[in-house]
Amino acid sequence: MTSSLHTGGPLVVIDDVHLTLGSSAGPVNILRGISFEIAAGETVALVGPSGSGKSSLLMVLAGLERPTAGRVLLDGRDLGPLDENALARLRCRRIGIVFQGFHLIPTMTALENVALPRELAGDRDAFAAAARGLDAVGLGHRLGHYPAQLSGGEQQRVAIARAFIAGPKLLLADEPTGNLDAATSCLVMDCLFEERRRHRASLLLITHDENLAQRCARRIRLADGVVAEDRLIAMPQYGGARRIG
Repeated sequence: MTSSLHTGGPLVVIDDVHLTLGSSAGPVNILRGISFEIAAGETVALVGPSGSGKSSLLMVLAGLERPTAGRVLLDGRDLGPLDENALARLRCRRIGIVFQGFHLIPTMTALENVALPRELAGDRDAFAAAARGLDAVGLGHRLGHYPAQLSGGEQQRVAIARAFIAGPKLLLADEPTGNLDAATSCLVMDCLFEERRRHRASLLLITHDENLAQRCARRIRLADGVVAEDRLIAMPQYGGARRIG
């Protein structure tokens, strides 16, 4: 396993993770012994061809898919023994997720979409926090707008604000600019990296875009369900905390 030299210990430990799913043709080995660590504040690009296991690994790390074998630890806590309710609470408090599809609730305003995670957790400050989050991503003037009234880039910025509403330690982003044009993609990624910096969160970014990967301090390449490459990027284009050592 790649060793983390961050003095506080690794935020994420993925230890010999396997994932096998059934299909009409028989069992399919999606992940075949994945091991690596992510330090607190580290930015990591997860790259590889379609079908290499990137999104499946993200689902395992988020506790949305249980591995067939191996362990996943987040902030020292083993996800394996946790039931679905405990995993949901952990995601709410420790993990932010941004998908390629924006996954906003169409009948809720931008403010309501962002506030929802904290509102469900019983936080009386949910709407004030959501307003601050939307202002931070440049959408303080769009609080009352519904998703259909927003551009694609604005919808993704709402999703970013929602992902950070609980102050997560880890942000998982799965092709967050896949539905956007090049100019909008750049603006959205500027927003995502700025929010990551402001919250001092770790980032695992799944992308096919090598230019986006270069914005991270480390690149992990998957191929056929295994780690084919794990290396630091000499000069990440847009900062990001690097491993010490």
